[in-house]
Amino acid sequence: MLNFKEEVVEIINSKIEELEEKEIRKLIEVPPSYDMGDFAFPVFSLAKIFRKAPPQIAEDLVGSFGDNEYFEKIEAKGAYINFFVDKEKLIESTLEEIKDKKDRYGSSDIGEGKKVIVEFSSPNIAKPFHIGHIRTTVIGNSLYKIFTFLGFDTVSINHLGDYGTQFGMLISAFKKWGDREVIEKDPINELLKLYVRFNKEAEEDEDLKDEARYWFRELENKNEEALELWKWIREISLNEFNRVYDLLNIEFDSYAGESFYSDKMPAVIDELNEKKLLEESEGAYLVDLEEYDMPPALIMKKDGSTLYTTRDIAAAFYRKEKYDFYKNIYVVASQQNLHFKAWIKIVELMGHEWAKDCIHIPFGMVSLEDGTLSTRRGRVVYLEDVLNKAIDNTRKIIEDRNPDLENKEEVAKQVGIGAVIFQELFNQRIKDYVFSWDRTLSFEGETGPYVQYTHARINSLLERGNFDLDEEVDYKLLKTEEEINIARLLYEFPRTVIDSMEKYEPFFVTRHIVEIAQAFNRFYNSTTINTEDKELKKARLTLAFTVKTVIKTGLSLLGMEAPERM
Repeated sequence: MLNFKEEVVEIINSKIEELEEKEIRKLIEVPPSYDMGDFAFPVFSLAKIFRKAPPQIAEDLVGSFGDNEYFEKIEAKGAYINFFVDKEKLIESTLEEIKDKKDRYGSSDIGEGKKVIVEFSSPNIAKPFHIGHIRTTVIGNSLYKIFTFLGFDTVSINHLGDYGTQFGMLISAFKKWGDREVIEKDPINELLKLYVRFNKEAEEDEDLKDEARYWFRELENKNEEALELWKWIREISLNEFNRVYDLLNIEFDSYAGESFYSDKMPAVIDELNEKKLLEESEGAYLVDLEEYDMPPALIMKKDGSTLYTTRDIAAAFYRKEKYDFYKNIYVVASQQNLHFKAWIKIVELMGHEWAKDCIHIPFGMVSLEDGTLSTRRGRVVYLEDVLNKAIDNTRKIIEDRNPDLENKEEVAKQVGIGAVIFQELFNQRIKDYVFSWDRTLSFEGETGPYVQYTHARINSLLERGNFDLDEEVDYKLLKTEEEINIARLLYEFPRTVIDSMEKYEPFFVTRHIVEIAQAFNRFYNSTTINTEDKELKKARLTLAFTVKTVIKTGLSLLGMEAPERM
């Protein structure tokens, strides 16, 4: 496929020796409207070089360029040089590339030889897998897919919350009030009841908190009873979580949770000691970060038990040794910003330059319409319930609109789950939002079902038109504004995927495939695609095929499926 931006770089570079190619590339802009060209180059930075007003510099440069086969025209507009690509070349090179690469269009080898770890989801054992977990789960899964698509050797890690004082609470609560048989029938609900009851009673009875701390120390010390209970709770919890992962079609390369690093923390504490970073404070040990405008980071409590910070440092060391990562990415809520900033700074202070490659990807919080989520108080919306309700809602719509559809159950799952995922990935990840059943399950507007339906509509169109991918196409016949705009959006898809990777923002892909779907539907509603003119029909069906291909690829990068029929 032609790289028009690089052609712009070459044209400008041939006339301005004072700027390096990378500087030129950085200055090139995409105008807000195609009336202003496909690319624009601002000349303000050249005023010192040419000692002229920017508009005059732009005029002089355009006069020196001459004709170029890749651009219909190049014009000066104020302090900008605007480049209008040759639309025939744009359409032919883009559509041919998609026909050739199919679902690999937009992929690349830029990540070849680079290992990237994406840690995401990471629910706490024995607690509900609630709607608050959807963000880390689908953002992380999408980033994993995007990095893999771009050639990185990507590893997905589910860093389970399977350690800590909460397990002291659960062990203590189980020993007081638990019934193994009752819990095994409904693990998460029953364990949650124990957890909520323990927290409520501990507010009145300080001895219970001491008891919880005691049982966590016993777990760290490999007490046989504590270990057996912990293993059982972990196993039955994972079975529950896996039902949700199966619905979302998500798999992990590693389930190494906090407990996995329990024997790796002494080495971290020893190194912190050796490098004189540890300070004692009332029997506890911490790292002073006041110089970096952060509070002290507690490494070990006075009872000898460890904390999240210690475990995250140990995990980072292990991952560097095992994977020798290029990037070690953590998709964790913005509430943890200070935690990540602190332990990454500690790794840096320990003298490890790879600390800079540990990257926290924060996202905004989810709240309920009547207040915040709280596991301790039992105020949760189960993610599995949300997903199943979305499937049920879709099934009803199918029965109403297309009762004869084949594979109704499969399509209901693809569209229902897709609706939830798409909504999560439609806005910038950092924004907080209020969970609403109505909005989540709406199929109107800029939604996942709308994009999926566009894919299914094109599939039907291609079948009716007996589309043959191998036929020769006269791309000069595609010249309406609708056709050109679709080609532009398809051309921009590879760059959009790279933007999503570089900025850790799947929503760029989400928004882009919505735009492609909208552009195609405008074309579909205003144009006869299966026309009597055989050559024109072939060209238009080829355009439709390329749209279908890119939509399917985009949906797959979001962790969604693209039904052939709806």
